[in-house]
Amino acid sequence: MLLDKHKKNFKKNKKTYKKFLKKFDDKYVPEIAKFAAEAEKKAWAKVDCLDCGNCCKKMTPTFIDADIKRISKHLKMTEAAFKKKWIEREEPEPDGTQGDLINKSRPCQFLNLEDNKCSIYEVRPADCAEFPHFQKKTFEDQNETYMQNLKFCPATYEFVKKVKKLVEKEYDW
Repeated sequence: MLLDKHKKNFKKNKKTYKKFLKKFDDKYVPEIAKFAAEAEKKAWAKVDCLDCGNCCKKMTPTFIDADIKRISKHLKMTEAAFKKKWIEREEPEPDGTQGDLINKSRPCQFLNLEDNKCSIYEVRPADCAEFPHFQKKTFEDQNETYMQNLKFCPATYEFVKKVKKLVEKEYDW
């Protein structure tokens, strides 16, 4: 139900929210941190990740060495065995930068599809623990991340929707 509603809302408002986020490339909103904090509280009051799990179903975290070390130890596997079984490297970037280490498959191998709970929650990748990255950087430095996550994450959708409402209430946007 949550995902069906989210898909409809995203499809209907995709361009509006992406246009809103793009404006932060050129405009500065002094109260954006305050607006983002208020919007985050409201978004989490409306969305429960366990009702969704779409990030784990449709996206993949990036794995850093510390994640691989921690998770493989938890699973009583060698790091090499863990990588061989679960991880692959993305294609290199056009500039030659090495691609990230990501899951080989989706949904995530550690997601329990019955209850949307992570079987390695205590030791999950940092990328998962930080998702949807509301606190990772300042709002205006996360536009690309929010644009990517809008499609998959109802919490991100609600967050951006609420930030947009707050900004447009105070500013001629």
